[in-house]
Amino acid sequence: MDDQKVSVKEIRQNENRFLSSDIFESGQYVFPRRNGEGVLREEARDIPVYHRCDVLVVGGGPSGTAAALAAARTGAEVVVLERYNHLGGLSTGGVVIWIDRMTDWEGRQVIRGFAEEVLGRLPPEAVAGPDPSLWGVRDAELAKYWRLRTSAFHGIVTWAPTIDPERLKLTSQEMLIEAGVRIVFHSLAATPVVEDGAVTGVIFESKEGRQGIMAKVVVDCTGDGDVFARAGASFEADIEEGDVHHSMNTGFMLGGVDMETWLAFRSEQEQAFADFNTLGRDTLGFFQTPYVSWRNDIALFLGPRQSGLSALNVDDMTEVEIRSHRFMQSHCEFFRSHAPGFKDAYMLLSAPQLGVRHTRRLAGVDRVERSQWPEGKVLPDEIGVSPSVSPKFPVISVPYGALVPARLNGLLAAGRHISCDANSHGFMREIPQCWLTGQAAGAAAGVAANRGVAPRDVDIAELQAVLRAQGAFVRDASEARSVENKAETVSG
Repeated sequence: MDDQKVSVKEIRQNENRFLSSDIFESGQYVFPRRNGEGVLREEARDIPVYHRCDVLVVGGGPSGTAAALAAARTGAEVVVLERYNHLGGLSTGGVVIWIDRMTDWEGRQVIRGFAEEVLGRLPPEAVAGPDPSLWGVRDAELAKYWRLRTSAFHGIVTWAPTIDPERLKLTSQEMLIEAGVRIVFHSLAATPVVEDGAVTGVIFESKEGRQGIMAKVVVDCTGDGDVFARAGASFEADIEEGDVHHSMNTGFMLGGVDMETWLAFRSEQEQAFADFNTLGRDTLGFFQTPYVSWRNDIALFLGPRQSGLSALNVDDMTEVEIRSHRFMQSHCEFFRSHAPGFKDAYMLLSAPQLGVRHTRRLAGVDRVERSQWPEGKVLPDEIGVSPSVSPKFPVISVPYGALVPARLNGLLAAGRHISCDANSHGFMREIPQCWLTGQAAGAAAGVAANRGVAPRDVDIAELQAVLRAQGAFVRDASEARSVENKAETVSG
């Protein structure tokens, strides 16, 4: 990448974020800008209906998989439409196999339900992370050990495992098949069907051509809000400059490594590790150190993270892919030459899915906001609880209104594009939070379809009861009073 001018931002951990990293920005591109102009007129035609169902989930990533299962368990007939050949999205095809924190700072697992079930069904050898007896432990040595293995932050051990992506693909698939969900792979949603201000289906493209799926309720789990944006719903796109959440990359894995040797070097030779990082930045320009995976012989790279490019622009997306594949080769060669534990490293896998963190966020009936973090208030329409970014803050109550468009009917949104501000998006985009909002949206869609009501009119008490029955952590009135009393005691 010598031909590119590289600007580097070093992002430090603070009360608004816990991840330290570099963000790289470049203003140069492999290809010249496009020269297309004018328009083409598409001929009007009849579109065959592929299927009719109660709930259509568009996108089979973390939120979509959870949504499809939750909806099916309400008794609804469910279809999940997925453009790739697998479920799991970034947690599988994107090799984002580090599953972020699901425990609060006391060690209580608060993201449960689908998250707990799907990880619990993986074989033991497919999951790496601390034993439950260690969650919430503040021992310095244990925290140091697990921090290097992405499961301790702010000196506290958490539940943030790494997983085998192939096992997660298979487990997710089998869970949906068992629940009676119709899975449609290799199919890309093109445009929503909107009638009288409500989404009633989606037109999609596949090898069979252009077809439609009609549904009583549609759940947008595309991650980019493709369905709600094209249906005319309002959305936000502002970013928090001091966070990685607006950057992109294609993740990759190197095999043939000895991560224990690497981690010993990183933790025991601080100056040598600092010198190594300096050499890497000076040599490669764009630089990233590895994360652990579920195996000692596989290293995970979730960068270098690139900003200034849009995942809604096909040229920018192509640019990131080209750079990322070059980064994989350059990092493999550099680490093989300079990094302890990497002398036999080889390029194992580059993710088939681009690592997108942010594009659009729904403008919803309600949203998760930065001002909410210190309060710890249990919202009346709570559909789940997210861990906070720092022990300074209590857990975050996630409202149902964050999944409901302000005006558009017939649709719910789940995953990284839910309604939230730019700060809160930094953690609401993570995989466990996508499982959380996906399960809630799917359950709500099932209830709405079964009751014959609009998603915005779902009875909150019924929805919360369904979610609790499915194992989700949703607090009741007594827990809300307990939280309020505790807050009053602290403030008093």
